[in-house]
Amino acid sequence: LLFTMRPRRLLVVFGIIVLCANGALLYSLFSDYRKQPQENVLNSLAIVRDNRRYVVDVTHPAVMTEIKHEPTRDRQRQRDADKKRPTITENVRKAAEVTGNRKPEVRVPRKESLRNESEAKIESKVEQMEGKQAVRVHSQSDDDVLPVLVLACDRTSVKRCLDLLIKYRPSVEHHPIIVSQDCGHAPTAAVIQSYGDQIKHIQQPDLSDIVMEGTAKNRLLQGYYKISRHYKWALTQVFDVMKFKAVVIVEDDLDIAGDFFEYFIATRRVLVKDPSLWCVSAWSDNGKQNFIDSSKPDLLYRSDFFPGLGWMLTSSLWDELRDKWPKAFWDDWMRDSAQRKGRACLRPEIPRTDTFGRVGVSRGQFFDKHLKFIVLNSQAVHFTEKDLSYLMKDEYDRHYLDDVYSVPLISAEQLHSGSIADNTVRVEYHSNNEFVQLAQRVGIMADLKDRVPRMAYKGVVSFMFHSHRVYLTRPQGQTEYYTDKPKIRVT
Repeated sequence: LLFTMRPRRLLVVFGIIVLCANGALLYSLFSDYRKQPQENVLNSLAIVRDNRRYVVDVTHPAVMTEIKHEPTRDRQRQRDADKKRPTITENVRKAAEVTGNRKPEVRVPRKESLRNESEAKIESKVEQMEGKQAVRVHSQSDDDVLPVLVLACDRTSVKRCLDLLIKYRPSVEHHPIIVSQDCGHAPTAAVIQSYGDQIKHIQQPDLSDIVMEGTAKNRLLQGYYKISRHYKWALTQVFDVMKFKAVVIVEDDLDIAGDFFEYFIATRRVLVKDPSLWCVSAWSDNGKQNFIDSSKPDLLYRSDFFPGLGWMLTSSLWDELRDKWPKAFWDDWMRDSAQRKGRACLRPEIPRTDTFGRVGVSRGQFFDKHLKFIVLNSQAVHFTEKDLSYLMKDEYDRHYLDDVYSVPLISAEQLHSGSIADNTVRVEYHSNNEFVQLAQRVGIMADLKDRVPRMAYKGVVSFMFHSHRVYLTRPQGQTEYYTDKPKIRVT
């Protein structure tokens, strides 16, 4: 057909073909130019040849540099796969579900920062934004969250307790503060609500009086029944409704030390690992200035006696106690051997809580003589950086008890006369009555609960006396607590 055409028409056909080819080439070049950002876009173009991509220097068209990326088809497949990946918004939503609708911290690169960067840097940032690489969305597992439950009633001084908790807590997300209020006292509720979203305020719905049969003295005990009812309701909310795995309980009349949270974060690991433990307490009944070693703020003990007053329990323990929770005197009930089952608590040498609540249901029992003299730790200890494995039962029993029974044995008379040659000594008691005598004479807490002296472990009570470490112990080999009832009245 071309040979039969006239020369003029032939030139027209060739011209059209050339124009179409050039147009297609320019369209291809322009499309790739728009898709492929380069650092020097004014002096270079991106073209595709044989399914490979090249950069062509406009000033030197003969120079083409191959771009070492995947072929165009593979890149398109990658873009399609990226569309199916979760976006930043989806990741934030999932993290919020994990943290209980608390807003996680998300850091997304600003779009402006993507400009004028090399293709490699751009791709890296895009991958972070779209989830191709791990996006640093702050979320935590259940094991990371340790809430504080504050039990409040009708004391507006709860503000003092809350101020310290908020001041010292290291993370809002990891340590939510839940204030459970009984009594329906409006001024106290107003104080609690003034903290806004810094805390969570829940209110005990059952404010009814508890019918107490018998004498007027029995009716005066109604407050103990209400406290026990409130505890059960609050713990049900924390464990059964909010689904936390562990909680630290404080009452509204407690001060806390600066390393309060550090202490519980670290000891929680031991509590979870060791089935012979069932709680951790920040309290020591013998935490008066004369009875503690101020140079050892990091010293911790095991205790058969339940201390309370700032203590931690796990959801598994709550599962055990929930259905048999007592109607009154919950703390003494916790000290009963039927609940303790041979398990121990952890407690510090120097307390991490003290109480300022002289007025309360107990009407100041022990406050003026003991509680107001308890020393609050002032030397922060980084417990999370320490190895606390020595508190595990097997290791603790082997080393601690060996150390205790290896020190010199002296008589009570030698102790009180001050004729002590050694820095650490041991004094034996052979009955509960004898223990009460010794304890009252030196000034430590002398009462027992279900045969267990306060702060005792395996019958050993440790304290400082005139700059000497003293262990009150049973005779070596005596494995059971004494059963006799003290004849001396405990004061």
